[in-house]
Parts: sequence; C-alpha cells; structure tokens
Amino acid sequence: MTSELHPKLLVSDAEAAIDFYTKALDATLDLRVADEQGVVNHAELTVGSATLALAQSVKEWGWNDPDSVGGSPVLITANVPDPDSTAARMVQLGAELVIPIENRPYGKRQGRVQDPFGHLWVISGDLRPGGRE
Repeated sequence: MTSELHPKLLVSDAEAAIDFYTKALDATLDLRVADEQGVVNHAELTVGSATLALAQSVKEWGWNDPDSVGGSPVLITANVPDPDSTAARMVQLGAELVIPIENRPYGKRQGRVQDPFGHLWVISGDLRPGGRE
C-alpha cells in the first residue's frame, strides 16, 4: 500500500490562485471541480512530482483562508532548480518577498515568499559545488 499526502490550500479567490500557481510554479491544472454557483471547491495542480490541491474558502464550512484567520501558521517548502528565478516570478505575479533568497550554511539557497493568498512558501534549492557565492 502506498500512502500519499496532498496539501489543500484554502484561498480567498480560487480562480486567481489557479492562475497564480500555474504561472508562478509552472504548475499544471489537472482537475477543477466547481459547484452550481461556479465556486471552486476542489482543484488539483501538479508541481513537478507533487500534487497541490486548493479550494475557495467557505466560512460556513470552516474552510478559512490565511487572511481570514490572521495569517498562515504553515510554511510550504518548494524545492526548485532555480530558487532565485522562482521567487522573482512569484513576486512579479503579486507575492511578497519576506526573506531574501540567499545561500544558507546548511547547503541550501533559500528564502521565504508570501503568496497573494497569504500562504508562506520557503523557496529552496540545493547549493552545487562551485555554485553561487
């Protein structure tokens, strides 16, 4: 038996989030499920080998997006080939750079970005021998 874990991000605007993540993380939209009013209650995107799900926040269901509860208590790590360009693309698309992308003493090049929906991302990549200084 194989187990999998897929985070489901609750967002204030699911359509805008789908657009943001497909552009910012080069994600592919695999599934979009909406109710009769057009509210997206489930979408699945593929980012590299991972699945990322998202849905519109619905207060009545207890589905609260970060902004509705005062911020996100979760850090999502995205390991990418080029953290500098990924973070720059996210910022260009409306995210905020929280911690600059820099070489870290533990062998990573990483920083933190808050996406337009309040989720916090650690954008990370491995330092290669002879890599950035």
